[in-house]
Amino acid sequence: MSIQWTFIAGYLYFEIAVVSILLLPIASPRKWNQFFKSRLFAMFREHAAIYFYVLLAVLTLFSMDAIREMRKYSHSHEAGVHGHLASEMKGNVKLFRAQRNFYITGFAIFLAFVIRRLVKMIIIQAELLDRAESIIKEAEAAKDLAKTTMLAQKMQSAGDSSNYQDIKSQLELTEKLLDEEKNRGLRLEEEICEWKAKYHSLCAIEDELD
Repeated sequence: MSIQWTFIAGYLYFEIAVVSILLLPIASPRKWNQFFKSRLFAMFREHAAIYFYVLLAVLTLFSMDAIREMRKYSHSHEAGVHGHLASEMKGNVKLFRAQRNFYITGFAIFLAFVIRRLVKMIIIQAELLDRAESIIKEAEAAKDLAKTTMLAQKMQSAGDSSNYQDIKSQLELTEKLLDEEKNRGLRLEEEICEWKAKYHSLCAIEDELD
């Protein structure tokens, strides 16, 4: 195997290792998100799109070269040209190498898209978890405020019944706020379940391909 194909094969093994690490429950989405936003990853993140498309272009060029070699040596066999046994075996070896190189570049390109998609989904999942926690905290704070307001209103109503309408309107406003926070929490839970389903389906597709 030549130097360039050794490099591409090594890159393919690196991609397989990265996908395995991202799929294994080693760290939570929040920790992965912190790593992606860390200073260590900052230099790569600033030019990530450029690196991705340059690498994709290089892999595509090597893939086209492998396809050209496959067509070249497969046509010679289809034409029925048979020469010396040594030269025929040499042609078979070159055809096998071209097919191997095509598979290497093809899987490398596929895993590049898989890694990019996994990183995006992990970041989105971490952001959804943070939003869910913030909404839950807001709902709990609104609930505590409602309890405090109701207690204060009861004490006020015991001393002065003329404030009944004000107390009632405040209670209705508090209940309305609680209902809105509950609805926001339910919508966020549905969104999280949807992303989890997409994540598991992507993992299932990758397992079938492997």
